[in-house]
Parts: sequence; C-alpha cells; structure tokens
Amino acid sequence: MTPPKNAPYLTGKLLIAMPAMGDPRFHRAVIFMCAHDENGAMGLVINHKLSGVEFGDLLEQLKIKSDIEVNFPISVMSGGPVEGSRGFLLHSNDFKQGDTISINDLFSITGTVEALKEVAEGKGPEHMLFILGYAGWGAEQLDRELQENAWLVADPDPEIIFGASPEDKWERAVQKLGVNPAMLSHTSGRA
Repeated sequence: MTPPKNAPYLTGKLLIAMPAMGDPRFHRAVIFMCAHDENGAMGLVINHKLSGVEFGDLLEQLKIKSDIEVNFPISVMSGGPVEGSRGFLLHSNDFKQGDTISINDLFSITGTVEALKEVAEGKGPEHMLFILGYAGWGAEQLDRELQENAWLVADPDPEIIFGASPEDKWERAVQKLGVNPAMLSHTSGRA
C-alpha cells in the first residue's frame, strides 16, 4: 500500500493500544503506521519481540554472509498477524533502495533481501528495526476502532521507535501524550 500524498490520515503516526484492547495479539502494542487511506491501513508493531528468533540466525537462513564482522544487536519484532514470514526494515531516512518507501522526513520502510545484505555488510541505515509480519485493516475498519476508543494516536518519536527497549515502548508512548499509563481505563466505551 503506497502512502497517500500529504498523508491525510494516520500515515507516519503511532497507534497505541488501550489497556482494554480485546485482541491479545495487540496487547500493549505500539504500531508505526506505514499507510492509511480510504482503502484501509497497514502498520508495523514495534514493541512485540519474537522470542527465540535472532537477526543473525535469519541472515544465516537466507544465506546472507558478511564480508566484515558486524555485531547484530537487532531484535526481530512481530509486526502483526498478517504475512508473518514477510520481513520489513523500518528505518531512518539515511538509507534508500529502489523499493524503499519514504513515510515522512524521518522514517522509511524497505522490504527486500538486498536491504538485509547491505545491513550485513555494514551499509544499512543508522537506525532500524527488523519486523516480520504486519497489521492490516480494511476500508474504514481502523476508523471504527478509533471511534470505539481502542487506540490512542501519537506523533512518532525516533527515540521511542529505535532507542527504547521493546518492553518500555508502550509506556513511553503513552507518557509522550502527557498521560499517566496507570490512569488508563481497562474498560472501553464512549461518552
């Protein structure tokens, strides 16, 4: 899904799951929105680490070798329930390939094996997350969930996205909104 020009919807924003989120796959999820328009939405969960999956092991499975010694402290994140074997690099805009999609002035996504080869050679972006799978919504589905108070919306923060540990991202994103996470209700509703 290509982000719309001038991003009139939530493209480039963070979605933060409310405590009452009924879907356990999105419990305390923080989602970077890659695209959102009248046809639907696509985002990447940035704080659910895949246990037992290491970035270096994925490179080995793809038979990607490095000519230089590179340290890979990169966590592999579970981006959502759709296409769990499809990989994405969410990264800073200092890296670009032919299929790189620039989301805004700070963030881009790339989803090719060639990008992983560049990372393995130490030529990747300065800041990045590697994510398997994504979250997707049909036309107006996310809009309904927002009306039902399932999500909070925040501006993206590179420090939260790339710098915070996965366990801390939800709380830090909520605090960025000026809200004490302990004060959020565990029941949903509308006034």
